[in-house]
Amino acid sequence: TQNVATLKTLPHRLKDDAIPSWLEVRGEVFLFKKDFADINQRLDEAGKPTFSNPRNAAAGALRQKDVETTRERPLSIYLHGLVRVDGRTFKRYSEALQYLAGLGLPVHPLSSPCPTLDDVKAFVRDIRDKRHGLDHEIDGVVVKVDDIGAQEELGATAKAPRWAVAFKLPPEQATTKLKDIMVSIGRSGVATPFAMLEPVFVGGVTIQTATLHNEDEVARKGVLIGDTVIIQRAGDVIPEVVGPVIEKRTGEERPFVMPAACPVCASPLVRREGESARRCENLECPAQTWGRIVHFASRGAMDIEHLGEVTSRDLIDRGLIKDAGDIFHLDAEAVGKLPNFKAKSIQNLLGAIDGARSRPLDKLLVGLGIRHVGGTAAQTLSSHFGSMEAIRAASVEELTLAEGLGETIAKSVFDYFRRPATIALLDKLRSGGVKLDVVKAKRDGHLSGMTFVITGTLGAMSREKAEAAIADLGGKVTSSVSKKTSYVVVGADPGSKYDKAQKLGVSILDEPAFLKVLAGEAS
Repeated sequence: TQNVATLKTLPHRLKDDAIPSWLEVRGEVFLFKKDFADINQRLDEAGKPTFSNPRNAAAGALRQKDVETTRERPLSIYLHGLVRVDGRTFKRYSEALQYLAGLGLPVHPLSSPCPTLDDVKAFVRDIRDKRHGLDHEIDGVVVKVDDIGAQEELGATAKAPRWAVAFKLPPEQATTKLKDIMVSIGRSGVATPFAMLEPVFVGGVTIQTATLHNEDEVARKGVLIGDTVIIQRAGDVIPEVVGPVIEKRTGEERPFVMPAACPVCASPLVRREGESARRCENLECPAQTWGRIVHFASRGAMDIEHLGEVTSRDLIDRGLIKDAGDIFHLDAEAVGKLPNFKAKSIQNLLGAIDGARSRPLDKLLVGLGIRHVGGTAAQTLSSHFGSMEAIRAASVEELTLAEGLGETIAKSVFDYFRRPATIALLDKLRSGGVKLDVVKAKRDGHLSGMTFVITGTLGAMSREKAEAAIADLGGKVTSSVSKKTSYVVVGADPGSKYDKAQKLGVSILDEPAFLKVLAGEAS
């Protein structure tokens, strides 16, 4: 893509005179630590929110629709796989990497063949010891069989190749003081306790807050306000409180008590039977309002570029919007009241809002934030009912007739469209020019009549892109496995759907096989 062409370490010309007619490689895009620090410095100086880690910054940059925005972030890439090359064969994986390097393509300088298992262990120990001295972040080492013939003989499971294993390095831990436990309110009203910490440097990042998930988790971890606690970054990304250092207690610590009222709007926090979370059930709670608007405008929903967290907050604080419907009633005069918004910024935001008026029905359903309704359920509702009005009028029983929609989702959808606030929101969206019944035309393709379920994480594309690719070829994606399911696509770390597919005898595709099905090379 055009975005990949902006990668600073990826050459536009290969060095070798004998250029292959087909060269397909696999790699990972990332940010060097210095480049990440430079990006955050520029954002901070501009008064914009900074990124929490290089992984998020790199992933966000690569998904940008505007190639110039991607170009502004100095992304890099290291190649780690040769998928296909015409006219050449290799006996060893290490030879393939040497070939790529000879073409001028970026291969990690620390990649190295290890003759024995003891050498592998020594290599992993060495990387573990020097990980924080590297110029980019890592969370582990991938060990691969070097002999390509042996790779082919070993083959792959539905989850992963048998000839490669990822050794995850243990997360770095540190201790600090838990100063307080506060509560935040999400867009669905869930009240989440989080730890306020004395700043501590862990895994290359200074941490001051960490989620505690819910009050039961606080009790399970046994942490008290005032404790010295152990902190780590789960997956080297998310700050996590591991537990207290009991021997450092002074007797002045005190237990956390979940508040009875919302810290934002003072409405009661309610814990429903069978749930671990407490919720603020005031739909007009400012924290929920902000969260709903940010979600509505997000890429997976209505995809309103230039309407992020900061701009949404500014619009709410100035009384310019109270819900997602108000977005489509904004004009140049109103947007011009925002800080640092000049003519070009006003034009960009209003243009993005106008483009969102004709988003497909499934994207609008995702944007509404109906509980339990993600992308797959939204596509099912959209294709089955064909209009917002039909969904709104459907009974619970009628909703469950849509394939893959269980009673829990059906009841959630039914209840959502019975709220007076929902009816008012839909009326406001309609009067703002939003087309409520734009349904993607069904496409004929070689996947017509086939039903897919996706579980686990795919490497070549996001789940959203995989679902779109299936739909574009006439297939359908559902959220549950049944005997009618054509294929279950299995990525890394699959869930119970993989087990159910095996039990029902449903055909299972690993990622390479799935890509072949998309390409029409297998069925």
